Amino acid sequence: MANIAEGFARRSSKEFTQFLFIGMSSAAEVQSHLYIALDQGYLSRPAFDSIYAQADKTSRIISGLIKYLRTKQTRETRQTSSPSLSPGHARSTHQGSLKQ
Repeated sequence: MANIAEGFARRSSKEFTQFLFIGMSSAAEVQSHLYIALDQGYLSRPAFDSIYAQADKTSRIISGLIKYLRTKQTRETRQTSSPSLSPGHARSTHQGSLKQ
């Protein structure tokens, strides 16, 4: 959670996405620790399964948010990098060059 909050505070989708990846890695780390806790007898199998499923669900939600932000970034980049010319604008520019 702290990684996600820190990334959100950066106010940039690109940086937020980086912190979301860190958050996903943290969820995977929790799952790894769960296996150790199960092997050492600190968790029952039902407790392990429940917590593991929660970590998996969290990871999937974060992944979906990353995909959304990347799609949004791609759309914004396309809109700002390629100016859209209306047909009228293209004609007036062409006509202007013919007059010279």
